[in-house]
Amino acid sequence: MTNKRSGHVLLGINVLVLGYLPAAWKTPLLEKDAFIDPAYWENIGKTAERGTLDALFLADGPLLGDPAYDANPVRLEPSVNWGHVAAATSRVGLVATASSTFNDPFELAERFLSWDHQTGGRAAWNVVTTRGVPAARNFGISDIPARDDRYERASEFVDVVRALWASAADGRDIDHHGEFFDISGRLRVPPSKQGQPIIFQAGGSPQGRTLAGRIAEGVFAAELTKAQAIEHYRLVKGFARDNGRSPDDVKILPGLLLSLGSTEEEARRRSDEIHDAGPASYSIGWLSQAIGYDASKLELDEPFPDEVLGPIKDAKTFLGSIGFRESIITQIRKTNPTVREYLKQTRYTGSGHAGFVGTPEQLADHIEDWFHAGAIDGFNLQPDRLIDGLPVIADELVPILRKRGLYRHEYETETLRDHFRAASPTPAF
Repeated sequence: MTNKRSGHVLLGINVLVLGYLPAAWKTPLLEKDAFIDPAYWENIGKTAERGTLDALFLADGPLLGDPAYDANPVRLEPSVNWGHVAAATSRVGLVATASSTFNDPFELAERFLSWDHQTGGRAAWNVVTTRGVPAARNFGISDIPARDDRYERASEFVDVVRALWASAADGRDIDHHGEFFDISGRLRVPPSKQGQPIIFQAGGSPQGRTLAGRIAEGVFAAELTKAQAIEHYRLVKGFARDNGRSPDDVKILPGLLLSLGSTEEEARRRSDEIHDAGPASYSIGWLSQAIGYDASKLELDEPFPDEVLGPIKDAKTFLGSIGFRESIITQIRKTNPTVREYLKQTRYTGSGHAGFVGTPEQLADHIEDWFHAGAIDGFNLQPDRLIDGLPVIADELVPILRKRGLYRHEYETETLRDHFRAASPTPAF
């Protein structure tokens, strides 16, 4: 039996510029330059704040994306871009992804703390290690470092950044001499209103989960089933406890790809229409990138061969997301679809992230079920098309959750850290 939990769920929006589907830009609701229009971003922030949402997420883009499978191949640098939103809002948290592989810890610490000060304590850093070879070449490196090396650097990087943030508060110089960095000095930036910016982690590999348990206050997870999500939830909370932290110190928010409608039929029609308006190569290209195998070579009307579904030959050199791949392979093994059936299925059930197609009421059922099952602390929602998908979340989903006692009626806290603290306590496990 599922135990009821007190408190409210956390709700974030993964702002994939225009939406997670490639054809989101084709709607007449958008101007052609919306992705660089301050008015577009201000509207996103105001709509999210109207729904008292906890946070908006925006990924970095240290390379030009491949339009064959990247829904948003061009994007602005997130910590700068969020300036438009910060000026138009006062409560919603703002999360920016930044790579620990291709940034300098002193510069990043200074930039994010300055940005946090300007937002009144609403900033968060989503730590990623970056996995693309083209990104490495943009920084003058011929190849991406090995996974273990990237995570070892990330661990030290975060420690240095936190020490620098602390130096802004206590005025003491740091003196760090590690494997990757030698830094002596301190930040001359005003201290954070929330203590320090929130740190998110977004990796599902064993190294990523271990790092999350040690340093993260939020985890942007990728879980396709409730059973997988419960296991991941307990694993990361356990790593937090092993590091002397309370399990409640780290909040788990899986991504959830959304197509919403007033009826389930309408939601499926919307999903099909936006999918069909995109490039035919999108699904195959994305699947190839996610599983580390050229899916264009697979027979569409045959099941996936065993060599595709087998273990990664060398996890250290695998360039995809291990967490995404594990979720996808588990899903394929469970139902044994043909390649064509799987690509059709992902329209409704998700790919690396889980998918949801239905009504706001049904989505509220899904959130309530996973929340009380101990699978999540909240969701990072990813609308198919943001311009008309986000208002449905703010104006229809949130009121339903409020009626069920799962969400606050007004903002009760000001900083992102306090939004997190006010959310549900972690149940014992």
